[in-house]
Amino acid sequence: TEPAQVGRLRPGSGFLTPTLGIVGCQVRRDPPDSTERYTRWINQLTAEQLLTQVFTSNGPTVIMPTWFCSRAWFSHVGPFDEGGRGVPEDLLFFYEHLRKGGGVIRVDQSLLLYRYHPQAATHSVLEATIWTHRVRFLEEQALPRWAAFTIWNAGKQGRRLYRSLTAANRHKVVAFCDVDEKKIRKGFYCHEDSQERPKPRIPILHFRAARPPFIICVKLDLTGGAFEDNLRSLHLQEGQDFLHFS
Repeated sequence: TEPAQVGRLRPGSGFLTPTLGIVGCQVRRDPPDSTERYTRWINQLTAEQLLTQVFTSNGPTVIMPTWFCSRAWFSHVGPFDEGGRGVPEDLLFFYEHLRKGGGVIRVDQSLLLYRYHPQAATHSVLEATIWTHRVRFLEEQALPRWAAFTIWNAGKQGRRLYRSLTAANRHKVVAFCDVDEKKIRKGFYCHEDSQERPKPRIPILHFRAARPPFIICVKLDLTGGAFEDNLRSLHLQEGQDFLHFS
């Protein structure tokens, strides 16, 4: 089966075939005020975003405790990685599922009470481990489609992504963009650890002066809507002109 084309699937297309998909649902959190941003994200993604937002730090776009799939499809994709604590087995299975052309379906009813507690096994997975898997999946599934791209965020997360890319993909980065006037006035980011001579200097532009496609390293739902308004003002198509990574 050919891998799903991220951002090119639409409701009613073949990816909704349950035999080739993971089916999940909306959830209620307990306590209700725990992980509020994450809960909003997992419950409000559109059908298209279930595939376009698979690169973010939130992980699978339908959460594993809600998953259903056919036994035949599970056998085709699986099994789960049984490496124990510290292994993001749900993320790894989800990525393999997507590589094999699987779709993602969410039932828009809250059918699970999803409890949060500090001792949950998910907290044993290091952020650096998840970051590495996310970057490799982005490079494998999304970046080959683009000859050049801009990283949206000239701050810590954007620079970290740039440094984490392979040399070939770093060469595709034509600019960083931001709204921070101080960063924009500096004019460029210098990759000091590069072995290249001269060391790469990547321009830093205002987001309105930058050109898509964008890899966005700005967290959603944190700026009172300011970032989302800026993004909407550009009239871009998610999956084609930009992808969220944070």
